[in-house]
Order: sequence, then structure tokens, then C-alpha cells
Amino acid sequence: MSLPSVYGDKLAEKLTLLNERGWGVLVRLYHIKKTCSDPRTRPSFLGDKAMEASAKFIQKKFPHLDVRSNTQHLGPVHRDKGDIVRVLAPFYHTFQDLLEFRDHVYELLNTIDASQCYFDIHINYDFTKGYLDLVVTYVSLVLLLARTEERRLLLGLYQCAHEMSHGASEPGFPRLAQMVLEYEHPLKKLPEEFGPHTKAVSSALLSLRAPFSRRCRDAEQWRREQLLSLLGPAGDMLSPATCDSMACEYLSLEVMERWIILGFLVCPGALAAPPCQELWRQALHGSLFVTLVRDEAVVAVHKVTEELLGGLKGFGKRVADVKECRDHAVAQSPALHRGRRSFLRGAVRELLALLEDQPGLLGPKALLVFVALSLCRDEVSWLSRHAEHVTKTKNPEDFTDSHIAELLFLLEQLRALLRRHLRLLRRYHRQYLARFDALVLSDIIQELSVCPEEESVILSSFVTSLSALSAKEVDDKEQFDFTALRLDWFRLQAYTSVSKAPLPLVSNADLGRAMNLVVFHTLLLDRPEELLDETSDLSHLCFYPRPLERMFSQTLEDPSMLRFSIAFPLLCAHFSRCPHPMCPEEYPQLEAAALGMCHKFLEELARVSSGCVLDACAEQHNLSQQLLPKHCAATISRARVKKAPKQPPRKGDPDRDKPGTESQRRDRTLTTNMDKLHLTLAELSLSLNHVPNFTVFGHTVTPAEYLSSHLETRLTRAIVAMAGYSQATQEVARPSEVLAGLAAYAGLVQRLGQLVTLDTGRLLRSVLLQQCHPRDGSGQPTLTAIYTDWYLEALLRQASTGAVLLSPALQAFTTVPREEQPPFSAAEFSDVSGGVWGVQMGTVVMPIAHEFCPDLVLVSAGFDAAEGHPPPLGGYKVSAKCFGYMTKQLMSLAGGAVVLALEGGHDLTAICDASEACVAALLGHELEPLPEDSVRLKPNANAVRSLEAVIQVQSKYWVAVQRFASKLGCSFLEAQHHEADEVETVTALASLSVAVMGDKRAHEEPMEQEEP
Repeated sequence: MSLPSVYGDKLAEKLTLLNERGWGVLVRLYHIKKTCSDPRTRPSFLGDKAMEASAKFIQKKFPHLDVRSNTQHLGPVHRDKGDIVRVLAPFYHTFQDLLEFRDHVYELLNTIDASQCYFDIHINYDFTKGYLDLVVTYVSLVLLLARTEERRLLLGLYQCAHEMSHGASEPGFPRLAQMVLEYEHPLKKLPEEFGPHTKAVSSALLSLRAPFSRRCRDAEQWRREQLLSLLGPAGDMLSPATCDSMACEYLSLEVMERWIILGFLVCPGALAAPPCQELWRQALHGSLFVTLVRDEAVVAVHKVTEELLGGLKGFGKRVADVKECRDHAVAQSPALHRGRRSFLRGAVRELLALLEDQPGLLGPKALLVFVALSLCRDEVSWLSRHAEHVTKTKNPEDFTDSHIAELLFLLEQLRALLRRHLRLLRRYHRQYLARFDALVLSDIIQELSVCPEEESVILSSFVTSLSALSAKEVDDKEQFDFTALRLDWFRLQAYTSVSKAPLPLVSNADLGRAMNLVVFHTLLLDRPEELLDETSDLSHLCFYPRPLERMFSQTLEDPSMLRFSIAFPLLCAHFSRCPHPMCPEEYPQLEAAALGMCHKFLEELARVSSGCVLDACAEQHNLSQQLLPKHCAATISRARVKKAPKQPPRKGDPDRDKPGTESQRRDRTLTTNMDKLHLTLAELSLSLNHVPNFTVFGHTVTPAEYLSSHLETRLTRAIVAMAGYSQATQEVARPSEVLAGLAAYAGLVQRLGQLVTLDTGRLLRSVLLQQCHPRDGSGQPTLTAIYTDWYLEALLRQASTGAVLLSPALQAFTTVPREEQPPFSAAEFSDVSGGVWGVQMGTVVMPIAHEFCPDLVLVSAGFDAAEGHPPPLGGYKVSAKCFGYMTKQLMSLAGGAVVLALEGGHDLTAICDASEACVAALLGHELEPLPEDSVRLKPNANAVRSLEAVIQVQSKYWVAVQRFASKLGCSFLEAQHHEADEVETVTALASLSVAVMGDKRAHEEPMEQEEP
């Protein structure tokens, strides 16, 4: 729609373009400052010693640089002129853009002043916000330019190198040099520039009094007003949350503070008015620092303001006000913000719980969610900004908060909640726009006393666009776009805000308020992500790594905050919004910084979590070690001689608690170390499993994988450490003890797998498979390497010298007593099979039992002979399968009426395995076959002699044992073959006897006579 020439100034278009371009130039200038101040990134020739003399000459003579007559001073510049032009060209063009931006700002500000525009943040929100943004962006650029210490050197070097390369000076250099000289002291120059604009700036700032006052209230006032509460009167719960100034409700406090402080800093004349003084003092009460861009702050804003006003006549009272505001900010501001953060944690937690339970309330109460996000963002920003710049203070805790993680977590939860229910938001506000906003706007248009044709056409098109929504249904794939409507309204704001507008907005405030409401609802319909970014974007925290790391460390120290610690890695997902299209060269640096910070947070979380898992495994391992025979022997011995006087403990003996003491509790308030580890691990697992993955700069990050990686590394080290190998003393743990410890670790990891939501099977397979190789994934020796080396270097080397011998009688290695021999028993590292027990069972026990023919078999099921009991308590290695086969043989007695009474044992793992095999036999399950080497192993000579003595005694009473005396020296397999041969022989003899008797009867008995 074309408009008359009176609207040809295009104020809205110019404000939009200049604000976007100004922010881009500000980012580029920030990049130049940071690049030149960092020795790692600054151009190499700036650090060249040969260039120092030229650099000093350029800075001294700037801007009057005569290249031709000063070649002796500029020799290094001439040598590197090509590199200088190439590297400094982007820097030089940035300064040119700044100069061009300043010219356009001058022109637009003069046009606005000439048009006597009306500003009110409640009515023409976009126009007022755009104007204040332009003023503050320009002021920030000038202040940042003055802070760029090497600005003269950069411009002078480029000018000299350009002239040497092209034979002529750069055309824009004189104006650039003049701008740099003018802003050597920017706080003196800027008030002169903005003197003519004081009225417009002050009127725009004064419109902030109401929203800024509401945002500056303390927590008690918020609590009395029930801010963010949905639990008010029942009738209001479904009423839409609305007000006359929608966007002002979630306008950032930091943005308003920057507007007010920097605005009055360049327009000090406005402070003569009491309303301006009140607003200015209120802003100075809240903060000690105001940011220009990212982490570049106006350090000690009170001191800067005091120095500026101290140099002006008639501002003595204002200087006193600044001192009073500084003292108030130092004394009261930390407590004020601490109270707000505490209030927000409770209020947002309650709001989130209600909306998750009743997401339908998101429609009418969407404004409350964005207000909550904005408040949380402001408090996090204030804390990080002050924690970064406050170095010395009497109360350091004023700028720390160990519970900040919960606030960050709630903010992320609210953002996720809105994203999950976007369809609901769109459906509700589509109907709201069509059935309410359109009708209200239509009524306001009809009641306008004056409405020119052009404005009437535009406003009518707004109503038509909104009314057309009633016939549409919200579909997931349907895309709404109200960008044109919002731009038209922005232009109309500018056109109707001039002093002689045909439709003055100042006289039609209801139109502005209604359209502001419409803009908010259209943003919910087609640009909800823009609203989320406007109210809750924390991408600027990418430039505050040290405060964030301190907050994260404090979070890990507080057990109650561990479940919220994932908020810090999730915060790194915001950082992808940091890069600006006008400064693409900083993208790799920001990407590396964001990924590095995210990686650091997740690595620390995984380290703490894996530490808890390994500590719990170590506790379980200690308990399993107490069940080892070598540790149980003393306890059993004391139990058997209870009446003996208690001997005082000898010096150096370890204190050992009785088994089971770890579970004894005097009351429920007492918690063991294992309880604390489980609690900590539960909190950390809630954090690591909060989201399956998220994206940082296009990289997908999976928190659980960090824990899996740490567990794999630490479990591998713990397993190897169980061997306790000492290369100096050649000592190593017994394999059975290592296996017992490994079983304890694996069992606990599997049980904890559900808690931490890990694929424990994959984890354990990966860890154990590494132990099958000489080196693990990190190149360290494994159990395979340790025990192979030990057997080669210790056991077999001793065997080669005669210190270790093979005993045929014991079927094992044995150590020959000598001086200075290794402190281990060779028999402990060799196998004693269960074949002897199978022979004993088949030659003695079962024959007697069959001859006795019992009605019931009672078995005292003791497992001292099972694997896992060393020589003091057993020394044999009867496998669990062998116990199962012995039980199966007993099932052939008494019709299977067999009762096993558990007698006990000293190794929990051995008892469990053997008991399981016996129960499987009782249930009639098919048993696993015995290993071939076991069934082929013959009893040793000592066992044979013992069995012969037993048979000699028992044969006096039981005839059946005499038949099996010939099988004593046979293996289990040979005994079975002998028994099978005997059965076949008996069967054959029986068959033969039957055949002979049949033939004999045929001859003796007459056959029937056949009839002839």
C-alpha cells in the first residue's frame, strides 16, 4: 500500500535496517578488540620486534602519515605490505562501516527530532524500542571504539601499506582518522552530539517508568502480588492473562537498565527533571555493571557516571546522587537479587508442575510463561555479569549461588514444555485472534474520530486477515506467516507518531494497545521460537566461562542440586545463536568454545557419576572379600572357641568387623556410605538421563555416552588393580580371588544399570573383552598380560630352578621350602579336580546306599570341597556341576525322596553355584555335561589308598562295596565304560540262558501231531 509523501521518511524501515547493521558492526568491532588483545590470535606482524619501531612511529604521527618522506621508519611495513593489506582489510572495512553507520544515525535522529515524534513504550512499542535500541547501539559502538587500544595502529598500518602497494592513500582514511581522534574521550563528545536529541530520548525513557518499576520490585512484593501464580480465584484460572502492554511484561530488565543508564549518560541535561532523576537513580540502584556487548561491560558504571557529571557545571547534586546509588547497590542489590532467585525457584516450580499436569492452561496463561522465562533469564544474567567483574568484595557470597542450577533447569523445562505444546498454543490463539482480537480491533477502528483513507485501508486489512483465521484449522504442517502484518503495523506506528499525523497515535492509545496484543498473539502463532529467544536466550553466557564453571562446581558440591546439573550442558545449546552473519570469521572460535564447555561439563558429570559407581563396586567388593576363606577362618575359629578368653589384638593386625555389621542400624536416621553413594548416584542419573541427546552447533551430544566411556575406562583399571601385581616382589593375587572380585563388580554394575539407564551388557562385554588381549584400549597391560608374565617370570622360572615341583600324588604344583623364595604357595595356582569325589561317590556311597535301600535320604549339604576354598578350609576344587551329578545319583534312592539341608560354606559364590546345581538336579532339569578333562582325570595315589582303606573296613558290613574295589584307580569315564561292559555282559549271558532254555524245552515237549 503506497502512502502519501508526508510518510516518505520511512522511519520504521530505517530503524529496522540500522539496528540490524549496527549490531553487526558492534559484533565485528568486539571481534577486532578481542583478536588484537589475545597474543594467540593477533596478527603475527603486530608482535614482530622488527615492527616495533614502525608501530611507535605510526602511533606518534597518527593521522599525519607521510609514507614517502619516512621510508627509513617504515621499512618493515614496506617489506610486509602485502600481508598487512590482506590481514587488516577486514578490520579497516569495519571502521569504515562504523563511520557510515554514524552518518546514517545522525541523519535519522535529526529526522525524528524534526518530525517531533511521540514515544510511549505502551502504545507504539516497536517504534519506541527501535529508537532506544538505535541510541544505545550507537553509544556502545563509540565506547567500544575508544576501548580498542590498537585502533590507531591498525588504521595507520593499513593506510601506509595501502599507499605503498597502490601508490595512493586510501580515500576514506582522513574521515576515519578524524572520527578516531574525536572519540578519544567519548563521554565528552557524546553529550555534545546528543544535546539536540535530549527531549526525544528523555520522553522515550520516561515511558519506561511503569514497567521498569514493576521489574525492580523485591521478592516480598512479588509474593504479595502472587506473581506467576495460577492458584488464585477459581474463576480467574481460565481467564486469559493479558494487559495493556503485553511486550513490556517480558521486556528484559537488563535491556531497560542499559537504555536508562546509557541514555541519561549521553543526555545528562534531562536529569534536571525530577521524573528523569527518579528513573535514573532507580536504575543505578540495581546494578554495578552495564554491558555494551556480550561480556564487554561499562566497568564501575557509577564511577564513570560520577566522572562525567563531575566535569559538568551545575551537576554537583547529581554526583552526590551517584555516590548514594553506588553505596545502595553494593549494600542492597545482592540481597535483592538473592531474594528474587529464591522466589523464582519456588514460583516457577509450581507453575511448571501445574502446566505439566494441565497443559491446556498454556493457552490462556502463555503470557505468564514468557514473563517467568524473562525473569529467570534476567537473574541468571545479573549473577553471571557481576560474578565475572566483581573481583574484590567483603562478602564474596553475594555474587555466588549454589542453587542457580535449579533456576537454569526450570528455565529449560519451561522452554521444552512450550515446544511440546506448540500445536495447543496455535489452536488456542488462532481462535483468540479470529474471535476476540479481530472484533476488538474492528470496534476501535469504527470509533476512531478521524481515520484517513490510507490508514483505514491498512487497519481494515488487519481485521480481514485476523477474521479469516476462523475458517482455518490448525494442522501440524500448516505454516502461518504474519510478518507482513507486523511490518505494516510498525510502519503505521512510525507514520502516526509524528506530530502532524492525520491519525495521531497519541490521541488513539487504544488502537496501539490492541495492536500490541495482536502482535503478541500472532508471534505465538507463527514465530514462537522468536519469542522464546527474546525472553529466555542465554547465548551471551558463552562469554562468561569462568562464572559458569564456578557455578557448576558449586552445584556438584551440593547433593540436593545434583539432579539439576544437566542444565549447564543444556545451556551450551543456546550458544549456537552467538555468531552474527556479519562476522562469520568468529564462528569456528565460538563453536570450539561452546563444544569445549559442554564437553567439560559432561566429562565432570561422568567423572563424578562413574566415581560413585566404582566406589559402590568397591564397597561390594570389600563385602565379597570378607566372605573369602582366608578372611572367614579367623571368624569361624573364634566362633568355635567362644569360651576361650578373648585375646587382645596384636599390633599391626587389621580390625575386621563381623559379617553383617554393615547392615545393622540403630535407627533410621543413620546412613551408611553405600546409602550415600546410592543417593548421589540416583541424583546424578536423573541429570544424565534427563534428555537422550541435544544439539550444540550442529553436533549431537549424548550425555549417557560420557558415563559409559568413563565407566569402561575406570572398570578396566579397577579389574587390573584387583590382581595387585607387584613387579618388584613378583606378588599377584590368586585368580579365584580376582574372579570373585570381578563377579562382585559385574553384579553391582548390572543392578545399577537400571538406575543409570545404561547398556550394562555392552559395557561389561567391552571391558572383559579387553582383558582377553595383552593391552586394553588405552594401551595398558591387562589381566591376560599380567598373569602370563607372572606365570612365565615367577612360577615357571621357579620351576626351572627346582623351587617349584609337580607332585603326582597331589596332582598339583608344590613349593619346595627354601630361603628367599617368593611369598606364594604354588599349589594355590594349580587345579585340584573333583574327579576323586566322583570315584568316591560311585565306589563307596552309592553301593552302600543301594544295599541299605532307604525310604528317605537326608543330605547335609556342605560345600567345603567346592572351588573357592583354599587349603586351610578345603583346598579342593570340586565343581558345581560335580555336586549336581552327585545329587542326581542320590535321586535314584528312595524313589527320589531326597532332602538337602544347607550346611554352609565360606565362599558365597561357591555356595550359590553349587546349591543351584543341586536344586536343578532335584527339579529333574537336564544337567550340563562335565568337562572332558574332569571325567578323564584319574584319582591320585593318596586318594586311591584312602578309598582302599575305607572299602576294607566297610566290606565287613556291606557286601556291595567289594564289587567296586577294582575301579578305584579308574577315571569317571573309565568307570562308566566298565559298568557299561558289565551290563552288556550280563545282558548277553541272560539272553544266552533264555535261548538255551528255549531249545531245551522244545526238545522235551511233544509237538502236536499233524494230520496226515
